[in-house]
Amino acid sequence: MIDDILDNPVWNAMISSNNKLATGNDHVKIFQQDVGPFAGMKNFKRESFEELYDLVPTGRIVVIFTPVYLDIPGYWKMIEVINALQMTFEGPKQVSNRHHEIVPLEKSHAPQMIALTKLTNPGPFLQRTIEFGNYKGIFLSGQLLSMAGQRLHAWQYVEVSAVCTHPDHTGKGYSKSLINNQVDLIVGRGEIPFLHVKAENEHAIDLYKHLGFAVRKVMNIYVLQRKSA
Repeated sequence: MIDDILDNPVWNAMISSNNKLATGNDHVKIFQQDVGPFAGMKNFKRESFEELYDLVPTGRIVVIFTPVYLDIPGYWKMIEVINALQMTFEGPKQVSNRHHEIVPLEKSHAPQMIALTKLTNPGPFLQRTIEFGNYKGIFLSGQLLSMAGQRLHAWQYVEVSAVCTHPDHTGKGYSKSLINNQVDLIVGRGEIPFLHVKAENEHAIDLYKHLGFAVRKVMNIYVLQRKSA
C-alpha cells in the first residue's frame, strides 16, 4: 500500500486529508492558486495533461511529483525537472540536546514565513500555504528565525515541509528541534512522517538521516507552465 500512496503523494493527499484545498475532477486536481502550485493526477496519461490544461489559466505554474519520467505534451512549457529524494521516518531519531521555544504559527505570521522561505528557498510557500496546518517556528526578539510544518497529508502519511532557518542563525540546532517536534506530532497521531529533499542537498540529507529518516525512492519534480491555446 505504501507504494500506491507515496509514489503519487500529491494526488493521494488531494483525495484524502487535503481535499478541501484542491479543485478538479476524478482524474486531475490542483491546489487553489494561493495555497500551492502542486497538481495531482490519478494516472499520468496524455489525457490527464489535457484535462489539467483545461483546468488552469494560461501562464500558471504547476508542479508534479512522480518517480517515473514523463513525456510532457508540447502545450506545456517545461521549466525544470528537479531530482529529489523521498524519505520516510523509520526512527529512532537523534534527540536534540538544546532547548528551543517552539511557537505555533498563525495566519498573522504569514508575511514573515513568506519572507523566510524566499530567503532560504525550501520550496513554494504562498499566502495560504499555512492552511495545510501545523506550522511551528522559533523566534528571537519577534523575528522568525526558523520554521517547519506539515504539507501533503496522504492518508496515513504526513509530509514534513518548509524546513528552513535564516542563514544568519544556522548551526544552532533550530531545524533539528523543529523536525523532531513535527515527527513527535505526526507519530503521536499514529501516522508516518515523510519528506522530500533535493538530491544534491547532502547536508540536509545527512541531517534527516540522523533524525531517523531513510531514503525510500528517487522522485522527479516537474515544474511546468501552461502555454496559451
